[in-house]
Amino acid sequence: MKLHEIKPAPGSTKRRKVVGRGRGSGHGTTAGRGGKGQTARTGSSIPAWFEGGQMPLIRRLPKRGFTNIFKKNYAIINIEILDRFESGQEVTPALLVSQGLIGSRNNGVKVLGAGALTKTLTVHAHKFSQSAAAKIEAAGGKVQVIERD
Repeated sequence: MKLHEIKPAPGSTKRRKVVGRGRGSGHGTTAGRGGKGQTARTGSSIPAWFEGGQMPLIRRLPKRGFTNIFKKNYAIINIEILDRFESGQEVTPALLVSQGLIGSRNNGVKVLGAGALTKTLTVHAHKFSQSAAAKIEAAGGKVQVIERD
């Protein structure tokens, strides 16, 4: 096979629709645009949200609340997931990402206290719930809070 022998797959290409070339072509007179009106004109594009002059839905609905641009989003992990590590191991956010236990660190990692922990671990995270810290220390481990830059 040579470059000049390559052809599109059968049925994958179609002839361009020729419009406005007389009534006998089947696409004459209005050229497939229907009758009169806004969409029959050239350059017409109506936004998907336009409701014909009626008050749009987005303007009819009441506005409530606001978005806090300073909100911190933490990657959350429960201590029952930490039980898969070997006893004595240091658990860091980088290790959690590399193991696929959290997607990304976002603004930090927060450890919550759901489940039970049987291993002795040193856990490094940006935040801990009170129950998580208590369960890690009860299992003989250490809680290390990572300070922000």
